[in-house]
Amino acid sequence: MNFFIEIKELQIKRKERVALEVDALTIPRGETLTVVGPNGAGKSTLLLALANLIRPARGEIRVNGIPLGEWNDLEYRRRLAFVFQSPLLMDMTVEENVSLGLKFRGVGRGEARERAHAWMKRLGVDSLSKRRAGQLSGGEAQRVGLARAFALNPELILLDEPFAALDPPTRAGLLSDLSGLLAEDHRTTVFVTHNLSEAAQVGQRVAVIVGGKLKQVGTPRQVKLHPADLDVAAFLKEMY
Repeated sequence: MNFFIEIKELQIKRKERVALEVDALTIPRGETLTVVGPNGAGKSTLLLALANLIRPARGEIRVNGIPLGEWNDLEYRRRLAFVFQSPLLMDMTVEENVSLGLKFRGVGRGEARERAHAWMKRLGVDSLSKRRAGQLSGGEAQRVGLARAFALNPELILLDEPFAALDPPTRAGLLSDLSGLLAEDHRTTVFVTHNLSEAAQVGQRVAVIVGGKLKQVGTPRQVKLHPADLDVAAFLKEMY
């Protein structure tokens, strides 16, 4: 199988404390892996490590067969997009925000505009192209953030609980649209949430992190019916 990401014997420390341990994890190219766990479990730490923003205390992350430490930082950053809980939009129009990353990467104005409009349309914000970021609702702003990420055409997308701050109806609509988009786009994605129902809707497999350790990886059904240990079972019980 063509594994895009391979993790072995990984340990991440933050302020001298072990924040995350992953014995082994592989992510095939084109898969959406959802990562679940309670608050403070280490989910965001995993994303930061995959983004090469935190260096491991030990172990290895390989991306496309190459150890992460051997990648050129700029070249690696251009292969990924990171979407946070807050979309971090600039004080400019929607179109300018979606085009911004392309501009930084030297994409010509015509191509940048074409790609930006294509993704604004797919995320349902093309009618807002001339509206300024400060005039957007939370759901609209997150759609713009997603359009900006996808417009970069990254090989890897990291999503850190992007819908956590949204009201339930807005969240449900965005989840539906994103799951459909990822199903047809086949882009390697790691989606962090604390909600197993969301995880089941968006990803093919679920990785469960509890207490700073990767405990289990499997389909949502496997995880729900056969929790790996008492920690996973207790986490699942809290959610249902």
